Amino acid sequence: MTARTTRRTAATSRIAAVCAIAVAGTMLLTACGDQTKSDDTKKSTDSSKSAAPLANLLPADVKAKGKIMVGSDIAYAPVESTDASGKTVGIDPDIAEALGKQLGVTFEFQNGKFADLIAGLAAKRYDIAMSAMTDTKDRQNGIDGDTKKKVGAGVDFVDYFTAGVSIYTNKGADNGIKTWDDLCGKSIGVQTATFSQDLAKAQAKKCTAAGKKTVKIEDFPTNPEAETRMRSKGVDAVSADFPIAAYSVKHSGDGKYFEIVGDQVEAGPYGIALAKGNDKLRDAIQAALQAIIKNGEYDKIIAKWGVEAGANHDAKINGGS
Repeated sequence: MTARTTRRTAATSRIAAVCAIAVAGTMLLTACGDQTKSDDTKKSTDSSKSAAPLANLLPADVKAKGKIMVGSDIAYAPVESTDASGKTVGIDPDIAEALGKQLGVTFEFQNGKFADLIAGLAAKRYDIAMSAMTDTKDRQNGIDGDTKKKVGAGVDFVDYFTAGVSIYTNKGADNGIKTWDDLCGKSIGVQTATFSQDLAKAQAKKCTAAGKKTVKIEDFPTNPEAETRMRSKGVDAVSADFPIAAYSVKHSGDGKYFEIVGDQVEAGPYGIALAKGNDKLRDAIQAALQAIIKNGEYDKIIAKWGVEAGANHDAKINGGS
């Protein structure tokens, strides 16, 4: 064999050896690559579960669409309103965002008239209603608060805040109004279908029964419309939940226009409302609320809006009376 042939044979052997090593290496890398991919996928899955620890509590259809539709009357600051950019802001949107982190979904707020929100749940326009809605037995049982007649199937509530009802007037012009009994012979503006409207109607009956002049009640689709009516001296007073009244007083011309008179009354829980029979979503929301109460996020939100006095750490279902 010549030297040239020997070199060629040796070179060929070296090439074959390199190829064999390369093939083996490729097989090893492929195997390692699969393992790495598996580990990454596992880490990603674990991270997802950690990011939304209560996602598996949701009904399958809600989990699949990735969002919860929220019916809300977005004109009730500081509970919910729109900022200068048109974004929905307030106590409710902040709590909803925190709940969404626990459940792995977004809460999408849809503006609607307060009086129509419960009907919207029944018609499945919304998954929930979150709108400073007081949890009452009448609403739970589908009873009209005024006539006491059955008007629907009712709703379930997950309670998340506590607030009473206040009366406020034009600053320096309370017309002798300090309590609800002082409203006899006076006029008051309220938002339609609210607890304030129920209280005003009850007070009107009480005045009449006592042989006094009744209360003239004017109701409006939104609370700001009632306030505008009072600013123009069309009504003597306005009634709203305490956080709303306090916010309006503070932000009405830097406190120049309105003042709260007397103490808040009939303190009760706000509830996140769901149509009857929607138990799985209701229980998932309750679990998420309990989680943000436990981890402190709830208290941070309440403090941000200056309403610590209304904090509710119980998260009951249908706790209203």
